[in-house]
Amino acid sequence: MFLCVCLYPGSFCQDQQQRAQVSLASCWRNDPSLDLLIWLFCRNLGKSGLRVSCLGLGERTWVTFGSQISDEMAESVMTVAYDSGVNLFDTAEVYASGRYSTDCLSARPISAGSRPPRCTANGHLRVCVAGLRGSLSRLQLDYVDIVFANRTDVNAPMEEIVRAMTFVIEQGMAMYWGTSRWNVVEIMEAYSIARQFNLIPPVCEQAEYHYFQRDKVELHLPELYHKIGVGAMTWSPLACGLLTGKYNEGVPESSRAAMKGYAWLKERLCSDEGKKQLSKIKELHLLADRLDCTAAQLAIAWCLRSEGVSSVLLGVSNTEQLLENLGSVRVLSQLTPPLIAEMDALLGNKPRNVKKEARR
Repeated sequence: MFLCVCLYPGSFCQDQQQRAQVSLASCWRNDPSLDLLIWLFCRNLGKSGLRVSCLGLGERTWVTFGSQISDEMAESVMTVAYDSGVNLFDTAEVYASGRYSTDCLSARPISAGSRPPRCTANGHLRVCVAGLRGSLSRLQLDYVDIVFANRTDVNAPMEEIVRAMTFVIEQGMAMYWGTSRWNVVEIMEAYSIARQFNLIPPVCEQAEYHYFQRDKVELHLPELYHKIGVGAMTWSPLACGLLTGKYNEGVPESSRAAMKGYAWLKERLCSDEGKKQLSKIKELHLLADRLDCTAAQLAIAWCLRSEGVSSVLLGVSNTEQLLENLGSVRVLSQLTPPLIAEMDALLGNKPRNVKKEARR
């Protein structure tokens, strides 16, 4: 499958930050860290020249758009995000059956994309091009800034995937391409093939990242960032809402775990491992209270502090939740090395870099 993510060009970032300053000031009028908030809002995507807001709207947002909130609230969330400086919107035609990759996103001057159907080895280029053209048509756009290859296809040779991505870029349908849910070996293979055949390599990997999912982003991706410039765009910073504490006393009827198709999440919460995680989350809530922030803000800021993370994708269902999550940027400056060490001790799952330890 392919996932298209569309962003504003870097040249627009400065103008949008000025707009964001006005919008955010109305929300945090007495917040002395507002200047820091604006200053941190844009980062380069990996070592490419593409500038993205460090917080974006991602997959979980479109899931809620399709089943949990009204059209009016969906439009409000998009408006507040845009006015607050968010310039990264990750979408696909499978989210909410494609409805919000067209209706909501094209209602505002925002770049966006959608996911073409599953590709096969004998038609990878054809399906990729047709899917992307369909996305651009529905979104009324000439191009997207970045298109992601979501999961590798075992039936498609890596060279064909890289050539397909290079083709859509050379045709002007996208400016960059990245990977989503690829392992390090696959990313390196794509990079090597691109260099060998004078093709275009990926610039970013999308990966799940939160308190209880750490190895890939903290151990493997930083090495890729330094070697070949591949950045990280992470998703699920709140682990489907687990880290907010909403499941501490059970599964609320309005929560995602109670939705059709999310039985796996409910089973995870009720497992022994899930109960251990909930116990640790309660302790992290006390730490958030010490920092005068919410548990969600602490969890998102914790993701942002990781090396090589260009942007964290949020999933929200209302404007209040969005503004709360955006406030995580002001928490970032409070995450000192001693505090991170305290959190690592509490979580007890800090990844070990065996290679680095062996050199000592």
